[in-house]
Amino acid sequence: MIVTYALRECRDLTLFSFYGKKSIFLDFRRISKYNHISMKKIETIWHHILWSALEKRQFKHTQKSLAEFFGYSLSTVNHALTVPSQTGAIRKETKFFVLADFKKLLYYWASIRNLEKDIIYKTNYEASIPEIEGLLPASAIYAGYSAGRFILKEAPADYAKVYFYLDEADLGMAKDRFPENKKNPPNLFILKASPTTKKYGAITTLPQTFVDIWNLKDWYGQDFIKKLTEKIDGILS
Repeated sequence: MIVTYALRECRDLTLFSFYGKKSIFLDFRRISKYNHISMKKIETIWHHILWSALEKRQFKHTQKSLAEFFGYSLSTVNHALTVPSQTGAIRKETKFFVLADFKKLLYYWASIRNLEKDIIYKTNYEASIPEIEGLLPASAIYAGYSAGRFILKEAPADYAKVYFYLDEADLGMAKDRFPENKKNPPNLFILKASPTTKKYGAITTLPQTFVDIWNLKDWYGQDFIKKLTEKIDGILS
């Protein structure tokens, strides 16, 4: 029979179907009572698991080590593994767990990511994309298409929007540099950086970049997704 996982975020309902022994309906918010803050913690755990696989070839972890690394409770880590374990993305052993299916966890995260909630400022800045990128604050973390270009060494398609993560404490400085302008559609988007975002450098990681671009509606996003997928496949092969 088909195992169906229904995972509802505020925006939509996403269905996953896998072959299994019985049918299961999971309302992710209802069973976990997640709010936005706890959901962000869950996402940081998924990200770290995926990043470790690509950067360190590390697929085995313990819940205790992740809890200590992030300063999270063991129950938070356990919640993060619940649905991925049921889908087969994670395989739990007695004393540790293993990332068994990288793509399954990556796509699962991408499907419930709510990038819109992380946008804390957007505006239109009348300059070329390279000029805008060159004006980003020193504390900015390049994201979206800009990060994709850095990771891939070149952009697979021209892009017209700049995304970057920034600590809210630096938002005032960014607004001074990129004043509010509602005359034209926004082309600059500032995403709220979490305390853990800075741990991974000045450019979002490959899995984070993939998931963020997956959630963008621009037509050229599919070109980035295709090339990022090829990059991931090359690393994992």
